Amino acid sequence: MSQSHVLNAEQRELSGKGPARRLRAVGRLPAILYGGGDEVVKLSLELKQVKRELTHNSRFFSTVFDLEIDGKVLHALPREAQFHPVTEEPLHIDFLRAERGAMLTVSVPVRFANEEASPGLKRGGVLNIVRREVELVCPADAIPDELVADLTGFDVGDTVHVSHVAMPDRVHPTITDRDFTIASIVPPTVTPAAETESAEEGAEG
Repeated sequence: MSQSHVLNAEQRELSGKGPARRLRAVGRLPAILYGGGDEVVKLSLELKQVKRELTHNSRFFSTVFDLEIDGKVLHALPREAQFHPVTEEPLHIDFLRAERGAMLTVSVPVRFANEEASPGLKRGGVLNIVRREVELVCPADAIPDELVADLTGFDVGDTVHVSHVAMPDRVHPTITDRDFTIASIVPPTVTPAAETESAEEGAEG
C-alpha cells in the first residue's frame, strides 16, 4: 500500500495569474483541493517540499498525501500538475480528496516477476510489454504500490492478460468488459546481420 506523505499547506483567497506569480516568487506553489462533495479549497504549498516529492517519489500521482491545513489534516491524491514548458518547474497542482472509504481511480505500475521461470524467455523469446501501468479503482486507504505479473510457465506465443495478475481486495481495473493484454512472449527478433549470415551459409551449401 502507498504510504502517506505530509505536505504543509495554507489556504489562500486570491486566484489568477498575478497572485499565482506572487506566490511562486516567495517559494509557494498554488494548488486546489476538490471532490468528496465539498467545496473547492484554494491552497498554497511549500514549493521545495513539492519538488522534493516529485524528484524522489516516482509514484507521486498514486500517493495519498496528508495536507496539514491550519492544524487539520486532510487526505488527498494528486490528480494533475502543470509545469513550466522550459524550466519544468511545477506551476500548479490539483488534489482530489481521498478520505478513508473513498474509491479512487489511479494508475499503478506493473512489475514482471520470475522471468527465469518462463520457458519462452529461456529459449530466447522476448517480453513484449503492452501496458506498463494499469488504471485501477481502489479504496483511498488501499492503493497498491505495484501489480505483479508472474511469468512462470509462459512460452513463446503466450499472452499475459489482466486476469493473470493478482488484485488486492476491493481493487479492480477500470476496464471491466474484456480481459485485456498486459504483455506477450514473442519469438526472438532476427537481426539483418544474422539474416545475411544465414543467406551466405545457404549459398555456400
